[in-house]
Amino acid sequence: MQSPSIAPYGTWKSEISASHVAEVGMGSILPVTDLRVVGENIYWIERIPDQGGRQVVVKTDGRMPPERLIPEGFNARTMVHEYGGGSYCAYKNVLFFSNFEDQRLYRLISGSDPIAITPDSGQPRSTRYADSTVSSDGKWIIAVRERHGSQTEVINDLVAIPSDGHSAPHVLNSGRDFYSSPKISPDGKSMAWLCWDHPQMPWNGTEIWVGKIGENFDLQAPTCISGGPSTSIFQPEWDPTGTLHFISDDSGWWDLYKVVDGNVQVVLQREVDLGFPQWIFALSRYTFLPGEWIAVIYSSDGLDKLALVKTDATEFQTLDLPFQSFSPPYLSCDEKANLWLIGGSAYETPSVIRIDPRSQQFEIVKYGSKVKIPPKQISAPRSIEFPTVDGDQAHAFFYEPKNPGFQGPEGELPPLIVKSHGGPTSAARAHLQLEIQFWTSRGFALVDVNYGGSTGFGRKFRERLEGTWGEVDTNDCIKAAQFLVEQGLVDGQRLIIRGGSAGGFTTLSALTFHAVFSAGASYYGVSDLEALALNTHKFESHYLDRLIGPLPEAKDIYFNRSPIHFTERLSCPMILLQGLEDEVVLPPQAETMIEALDRKNLPYTYVVFENEGHGFRRQENVIHSLEAELSFYAQIFDLQLGEPIRPVLIRNLK
Repeated sequence: MQSPSIAPYGTWKSEISASHVAEVGMGSILPVTDLRVVGENIYWIERIPDQGGRQVVVKTDGRMPPERLIPEGFNARTMVHEYGGGSYCAYKNVLFFSNFEDQRLYRLISGSDPIAITPDSGQPRSTRYADSTVSSDGKWIIAVRERHGSQTEVINDLVAIPSDGHSAPHVLNSGRDFYSSPKISPDGKSMAWLCWDHPQMPWNGTEIWVGKIGENFDLQAPTCISGGPSTSIFQPEWDPTGTLHFISDDSGWWDLYKVVDGNVQVVLQREVDLGFPQWIFALSRYTFLPGEWIAVIYSSDGLDKLALVKTDATEFQTLDLPFQSFSPPYLSCDEKANLWLIGGSAYETPSVIRIDPRSQQFEIVKYGSKVKIPPKQISAPRSIEFPTVDGDQAHAFFYEPKNPGFQGPEGELPPLIVKSHGGPTSAARAHLQLEIQFWTSRGFALVDVNYGGSTGFGRKFRERLEGTWGEVDTNDCIKAAQFLVEQGLVDGQRLIIRGGSAGGFTTLSALTFHAVFSAGASYYGVSDLEALALNTHKFESHYLDRLIGPLPEAKDIYFNRSPIHFTERLSCPMILLQGLEDEVVLPPQAETMIEALDRKNLPYTYVVFENEGHGFRRQENVIHSLEAELSFYAQIFDLQLGEPIRPVLIRNLK
């Protein structure tokens, strides 16, 4: 066996290329999502990187190979809430899906072309549909509708749509700012749904309602069952007997409840989180098995686990499986009592998995990536807990540099990349992420931080970020880096921070208000909080009321926390990457930072992508962004890379 070569950290030649990362996806954009069981069929969404990230619905019955259903020219992706999710539903062998280009709903029967069943609004993408479900007789589709008119107001409601498209949708419920999760009871006589109003986000406060379904498919006698401005309800679901279940964090943790004779009863209550932040639609963290068992996904200390709980709450069993991440969660049960979900491990990217809960045997039906990385080349995450400000504790996954072909020189410590996830209520996950391995296989250490506000540690931990965004998250990322320096694991003179979206704001805050890091990378990061609050889309238009404070009362706080107003404090090189079609964080936020870096004569690189929005989906753009970031660090830290990478131009580099 050949001995590893000695080479400086950060210069190692790696077999994990940027094109490998592009195939799987970067950040929260995954190769497979939105899985559900409908009758004897299992469906999910696949993203096709070399077709501009086009999304197609895939179907299998568990025996035949998966079949792609969406023809070329169509893209199963909804833009409701801008983040989407829940872009399709099915009835028997008929598929209904939202098409990205026009946002209309289409009906697709095998062997035929898709047919639009919702009206042409006259303005592309102005009327959108998501989180759809089909009535028990197949005649109606119930969906969340979002209308963007000439007025500034965006209107969300629940609508019923004839499945053959013979007439326009009619409104089932309206008047609330947001809706999600319409679920019809097994007998077809009742419907449950969630709704909430500004300034709440769905992980802050939601309500669960139930109404009777009338003869013309209208809703009668709507009644609020539970929830409110300080309780987050997640995933209403009817069991086969018609008993309504839901997840609520009324106790401080997302627990499972059911409604019996109008009374809410606990099914599962532990200090773990069953719920999940509803950034996207159609998420599922529990499903019903035949008999008196429920399968649940729960999060504890940053790791996801699959368990079985008896409906009378007398028994609880965690399954012994090699998967630590089921995120985003899509848990369903088929007619043979097999569980289907998307899961990953330290050595496997998120993939479609079938599990027999009785034997605990599993099969990976669809791998999330064709790229197979030998385990010896993978840096597995190590869970760490570290002290942060005000006596609190924060959490992270630490990845050491790992490449069987190389080792660092004696006495040298690796540079550290601090990764700030783009939640801020999201979370670092423990499944195999080629984006992380791209760096560790080249000799960088990396720490993926679950800063205060992250999900999976209870409501109290999430609320650490309320009123403190830009402070708690930034301090936790800094403390993670300093903790690893103190442990003698990384080079304190070569600390890097990177993040996208909200994580980009944390990155820019760390580089502006603190002198800890030597370089940083912001992917479509927020630099101007007031501009974000005033110019963002409806779903997030009051998000900062809780994270910062309401405007105009908190105007001074917005100013003081915005890196864009304190650019004179910037003192280290930076690379910024921005999609020019971004509707969440507008390009001028990055451009103003660039102007400041130029005025200060600080080294910087600005990379723009004309055909990208919030999050990079196109294969060529993911490749370009990662290689540009690597080239940037190599030039800043004078690293002689072991592979040819097209160099980026760094302005003001001496």
